[in-house]
Amino acid sequence: MTSLRLSNSHTSRPQPLRPTAALAAVRLTDAAVNVLTDFTHEHPITVAESRRIDDALEDMICFGVRALLVVRGDKVSGVVTSYDIQGERPLKFLQTSTYTRHDELAVAHVMTPWEQLPVLEWEDVRRACVADVLEVFRASGETHLVVVEGDLDGGCRVRGLISKTRLARQLAGGG
Repeated sequence: MTSLRLSNSHTSRPQPLRPTAALAAVRLTDAAVNVLTDFTHEHPITVAESRRIDDALEDMICFGVRALLVVRGDKVSGVVTSYDIQGERPLKFLQTSTYTRHDELAVAHVMTPWEQLPVLEWEDVRRACVADVLEVFRASGETHLVVVEGDLDGGCRVRGLISKTRLARQLAGGG
């Protein structure tokens, strides 16, 4: 007999599995790299296209993030945000598909595909300031920007993500 027991008596929400780092305050004139989640220093959190959206949202809560890189095999195929899952996208998809229930939907149904993602080049980000990033957010209306870094064989790798929410918190004094 196993010594494991299931419990449904949780009275409080758990802390994220990966603690969120304290964010350094930034000014508009600071280097843009100060608002980047740099995947050369932090592991990206990914989700498979086939994962149910409710499970992906739970992953975001557990890891303390609002966006996940979506992968198909070993390639990034898009990004899914908490806004994608909790906003209008599931309803719009249900209205135009043969699916009937929210809990049937997969990440692939609501994600932003790679081809539609707002992408910044790493070299441009390295030379930019926080005000430049803020202007891109204002002009695009996006909540997240993907930063890519090219390599010698003509391909690119996802270097990091910039979150509009994180940027706002850092401008407000960090924390």
